[in-house]
Amino acid sequence: MDSCWEFGGRLIRLMIRAKRGQAPTRRTAGVLAIFTVAGALAFWAPGVAAQGQPRATSATLPTLGDTGEMSVGAERRLGERIARELLRDPDYLDDPVLGDYVEQLWLPLLAAARQRGELVGDMDERFAWRILLGRDRTINAFALPGGWLGMHLGLISATATRDEVAAVLAHELSHVTQRHIARMMSQDSRVSPMLMGAMILGAAVAARNPAMGQAVVSGSQAVAARSQLNFSRDMEREADRVGFGVLTQAGFEPEGVVAMFERLAQASRLNDDGSFPYLRTHPLTTERIADMRARIPVQAAGSTPARIDLTHGLAAARAKALSSVGVDGLRVLVREAQSLPADAPLVRQAAALYGGALASLKLKDLAQAARLQERLARLNLTDSPAVRMVRLLGGEIALAKGDIASALAAAGMRPIARPELLMAAQALLLPAAPGQAASAEGAARAADWLQTWVTDRPGDAAAWELLAQAQSARGLPLRALRAESEARVAVLDYSAAMDRLRAAQNLARRGTNDHIEASIIDARARQVESLLREQAAQR
Repeated sequence: MDSCWEFGGRLIRLMIRAKRGQAPTRRTAGVLAIFTVAGALAFWAPGVAAQGQPRATSATLPTLGDTGEMSVGAERRLGERIARELLRDPDYLDDPVLGDYVEQLWLPLLAAARQRGELVGDMDERFAWRILLGRDRTINAFALPGGWLGMHLGLISATATRDEVAAVLAHELSHVTQRHIARMMSQDSRVSPMLMGAMILGAAVAARNPAMGQAVVSGSQAVAARSQLNFSRDMEREADRVGFGVLTQAGFEPEGVVAMFERLAQASRLNDDGSFPYLRTHPLTTERIADMRARIPVQAAGSTPARIDLTHGLAAARAKALSSVGVDGLRVLVREAQSLPADAPLVRQAAALYGGALASLKLKDLAQAARLQERLARLNLTDSPAVRMVRLLGGEIALAKGDIASALAAAGMRPIARPELLMAAQALLLPAAPGQAASAEGAARAADWLQTWVTDRPGDAAAWELLAQAQSARGLPLRALRAESEARVAVLDYSAAMDRLRAAQNLARRGTNDHIEASIIDARARQVESLLREQAAQR
């Protein structure tokens, strides 16, 4: 029988094929059917506990820190395999402004998890702890093995405060720190014989009585599914409880958890009548709301007024505009900004104007985008992060116009944060006039800033790509090729990275004065080749 690592890898590949719309072969379909049932039963079986470990039942939460047999390294590799596919997905979005906003919520949560002892040792050092944003408009977030998290833009655009988004992040973080995925997958080796017995019995009976055989197999599937659902509900409750502690320790309002659950209940009301809670992977939303309300101290409950969160309002408007893939949806945002009542609340005015300006920018109507952004800038915004987002929006419009000076002014004289840095680099790499290349002085300045940045943050693919452009504009092709390869490494595409490094080695063999860079490329090629072999061995 496959190990849990092989099980997860094979299942992921089949899921990826299904997502891409590729019809499975007969053999693949059979394997997928077996693994679907095997996975359901293997993820949790009532009454089947590891030797020396307590049983997990619907009445008893799994023991904290019970990680089963899956090692931290195996979980990290599994997470990278899934993340590699997500990073290639067209819906993946690396937006510096939204990414920076989410990171400002994420970092305090990580710090709080460390303080509480939830995040320690190898898990802290080896896991990615990285959030991937997707353009999907649904209200969703998910945790992946190895510290990767996913968040749909629909979740950001549907929330009213930063506390609600932080509540979701704290919950998903707790899934990872409690090793829920590893604990589920580690059940495979202990219950697979039960599953295979049921499958063999079903096949034997089917030879004489097809209807009875189908009933046996269906029964095993139902038992497996029920078992998985119960275990998943227990894990959701555990993530709720641990996440609540992380959220409050990080300084966020506990009411954000309740508000988020209420928002989810409202969003699902049309599709969810509350029936059959025992068939759900998550506890009923009403149950979770009651549990979270009970955890809020009596003196604090209801005493904190709702935040007037201008910055979150702008972030939600940005998420809505960036997740609108059609022209009609963008035009709706523009019309909302144009027809905005003069007496509308400040948060509503700011969000509508921001969303309308960004939608106009996506529609290539730069004049309209500039007008709406100017109206937005004239509002009396006292929240400095919100003022910064408005300024950066003006810089984006300036970049689209080719206005280098205005874009650099929006980025600041010495950009140190990621949105400003990438904006400044893009401005410096713009041609001074149509048909001309970027100035050597501007390219050198951009390269200096970007090189400093990626030295501390080697996983920033966008920064590496801009650095490659800057080095190419400076007439340094060897350094440009290495930067291109590092951009590929950052998105876990080691094959493409190796191609760039080989091209750099071939260029160096034809003669170069940059011997230090050539030596770095040779050393990096050996490292990437090792990663590539490891990646190939996992397939």
